[in-house]
Amino acid sequence: MTDELELLRDWDTDAAPLTDPARAEARHRLLNTIARAQQHSDAVLGRRHALRLATAAVVAVAVTGTAVLISEGGADRGDRSDRVSGTATPRMANVSAVIVLHGAAAQTGRQEKPVAPRDDQFIYSKRIIKETERGTGAVKTYEDVSWDSVDGSKRSLTMELGRVIWEEPLKKGEGVWPPREWSELKKLPTDPEKLIPVITDIGSSSRSTSDFTEMDWYNAYFMLGELLKWPVLPQGLRPAAYKALALVPGVEAVPGVKDSAGRTGVGIACPKSPFAEGKYLIFDPESYEFLGFRDERTSASGDKTYIQLSHVVEWAIVDRMKERP
Repeated sequence: MTDELELLRDWDTDAAPLTDPARAEARHRLLNTIARAQQHSDAVLGRRHALRLATAAVVAVAVTGTAVLISEGGADRGDRSDRVSGTATPRMANVSAVIVLHGAAAQTGRQEKPVAPRDDQFIYSKRIIKETERGTGAVKTYEDVSWDSVDGSKRSLTMELGRVIWEEPLKKGEGVWPPREWSELKKLPTDPEKLIPVITDIGSSSRSTSDFTEMDWYNAYFMLGELLKWPVLPQGLRPAAYKALALVPGVEAVPGVKDSAGRTGVGIACPKSPFAEGKYLIFDPESYEFLGFRDERTSASGDKTYIQLSHVVEWAIVDRMKERP
């Protein structure tokens, strides 16, 4: 099985490896950061969250606009009250959710035609976001476009609810989740059982999912969702991610969920996750084609909640910034 520490070392081969206590500390604070950002940020939840990972002693995490440094020294310990101890109680997966996700994996396997981008290219995508304020019912629709540098060596441009944001090139020793470099994406296992530990553990993929805590599974749900937001994946990886989601205890199928195009589908949710409330992946109830996402966000003041429905209307591999297909 591929050790995720090897992936991190590939970004900076001179970095010292994490100790086991430091790795555990990094993983725990990563989960806390995701949870706090999801609960309190006014950032757009429909967009791909960029998790920046620096190698070995320091892991830099950028989640919905919040940057946190996770160091081996652990200077900022944070609140430990949300630590989950012990292993998760084994639970039977929701049958309806498993049927939908395995159907989506099969549908994607038949339809996908992966094209490997070059490192010097960009991934262009256009996403429609329909946002409804829960209190007033006011609806706004946004057309957000982005150009992501494939290898992170160039500036990327993205939009969040119509706001243009420039992302600077990756620094030495940094990567993002999901990985942009095709060579890094190809290292990810296409076996669902192996994929889950690789993406949830910082520095080790040798654990069995039977040893996972509830927070580990919540993290898996979040990280798999972020992987699936990336429009271009190597052959077999997207179906593996769908099947991996089906392994997450507590995932449920929610009927009658509409996407931003008005299509009614089945939502796949993880309702017990502290940072997945109101978040669904939406699939066609018959073909199991993936339709889009449902997310929720809360204003910075905490007095407004917004429901976001989104779907990608087009994407392409392009040679230049701002080039469209």
